[in-house]
Amino acid sequence: MASVLRHARARAPAQSVTLSRWSYPRHQSGRVASLRLVTPSRSYSTETEPVAPKPPTSSPPKKSRFAQVGKFLWRLTYGSAFIGLAYLAYGIYEDRHPVDQHPSDPSKKTLVILGSGWGSVSLLKKIDTENYNVVVISPRNFFLFTPLLPACTTGTIEHRSIMEPLRNILRHKSTAVTFYEAECTEIDPVKRVLTLRDNSEIKGDIAETSLPFDYLVIGVGAQNTTFGIPGVQENACFLKEIADAQKIRTRIMDCIETATFKDQTEEERKRLLHMVVVGGGPTGVEFAGELQDFFQEDLRKWVPEIADEFHVSLVEALPNVLPMFSKQLINYTEKTFKAEKIDIHTKTMVKKVDEKTIFAEVTKADGTKEIIEMPYGLLVWATGNAPRTVVRNLMSKIPAQAKARRGLEVNDYLVVNGTEGIWALGDCASTKYAPTAQVATQQGQYLARLFNTMAKTQALEEDIAHLEELGHATTSVDDKKAIASEIEAKAKTLRRSKRLMPFQYTHQGSLAYIGSDKAIADLTFGDGNNLTSSGQLTYLFWRSVYVSMCFSTRNKMLVVMDWLKVKMFGRDVSRE
Repeated sequence: MASVLRHARARAPAQSVTLSRWSYPRHQSGRVASLRLVTPSRSYSTETEPVAPKPPTSSPPKKSRFAQVGKFLWRLTYGSAFIGLAYLAYGIYEDRHPVDQHPSDPSKKTLVILGSGWGSVSLLKKIDTENYNVVVISPRNFFLFTPLLPACTTGTIEHRSIMEPLRNILRHKSTAVTFYEAECTEIDPVKRVLTLRDNSEIKGDIAETSLPFDYLVIGVGAQNTTFGIPGVQENACFLKEIADAQKIRTRIMDCIETATFKDQTEEERKRLLHMVVVGGGPTGVEFAGELQDFFQEDLRKWVPEIADEFHVSLVEALPNVLPMFSKQLINYTEKTFKAEKIDIHTKTMVKKVDEKTIFAEVTKADGTKEIIEMPYGLLVWATGNAPRTVVRNLMSKIPAQAKARRGLEVNDYLVVNGTEGIWALGDCASTKYAPTAQVATQQGQYLARLFNTMAKTQALEEDIAHLEELGHATTSVDDKKAIASEIEAKAKTLRRSKRLMPFQYTHQGSLAYIGSDKAIADLTFGDGNNLTSSGQLTYLFWRSVYVSMCFSTRNKMLVVMDWLKVKMFGRDVSRE
């Protein structure tokens, strides 16, 4: 072995390498002692090579602030989506699974609510039905979301999507509420009795009955008024109920199909395709915008032969449309209507209507007046309210209502003047506020607080009377002191309960859709500060507000799905 190693060194004296992974160390005697494992050398040179310095260890580069914000927003997005879906699922489950109700207590005072509009339903939503024997009477068994009614006339929204069954609302109350689908035909404020009539197509053996009451809330709304103009009642379409929207929708398609009938004269085609809206308030403006959208987005596509003749006109007796909005928004609306080719006829008062023509008086800039004729195919009357028959009959029985014209005059607490225990709210009440859904909603919420406070006050008075009896019966000085202390505490609470402020309306702003995916908003916040907005972003805000105002999760989803359906497939142009 030694000779082999010497031979290897002789052949490569300058390049001594480790020839094997095994090294043989020797004792001084030169004999091999043992074997040990040696790591192979990386170099064949006997000289020591310089070792390259290791690169400095550096921490991973920090993410940019933009990336961190993006990651946070992404987490916030899917977190919010998850929470939203969970909330939606809970809302659907809650709507579908009402809790068990306590039976109503006939021994308690009977509170009768007439109507199923904004005021009545807002009252029902907030009142604690455990304190009263609550009875609801209405000729329709649903609540109608009227701000979206113009969209039903063109098929943008289906009418079922804005109808909330009244029994769904009542079934979610803690204590059962009695409901009668009937019309109240007479109110006796002295005997405190109502006369009810079943006005449905299917009648039983009993079609008319009477109902006594302790408290009465009248929220029957108002009916359309024609201002005594001849021919309006017979020839115009109104826009207050679902049946009105369905009639208008049918009438629109009737005019179009008749206009395209074989050998129809050009003059008659123009008349049939002229759609006239009377009333420059939010209802009239929104319907005109919806109708023009229907034409631009659908009708001219599927019925191209009417493209040059379909025409929408808006007639208003006042100098401006939308008088409740700011001048800036009025100008924007008129400018938008002009771009959409909707004619606005202001200072134009309808005098007479026949089957085919509107006769109107126009006040010119110089003050002179002129009678014009407007041939029409569809006339929608969207202006004016008048008291219903039952309200007029009640007004005639109350001397304090002799001078009332628009409806039942009420005091600051919404009590009908000249009566006790009878309240009125919404369009059937004559107040200093405009007859809008927003006013009626706040009035209903106010009355709910009032009735809840009345029940609490009555309970406190009964407790105090009971404690006074106990105080007189006991002989213990300590017990008398304890009872007196408790009476004082309850009396203090009672005094606070009786400090209910009069009704005060808080205007939160006005919204209106003006067509072409545009809307206007005149909002109020803080100490009377106003914010005006218009355009397509305002339109998205308009939609979000109206969806949030729907009473149930079901209606919110149906309205959103209707909008998506129209965007994907367009409106239906078939005649119902």
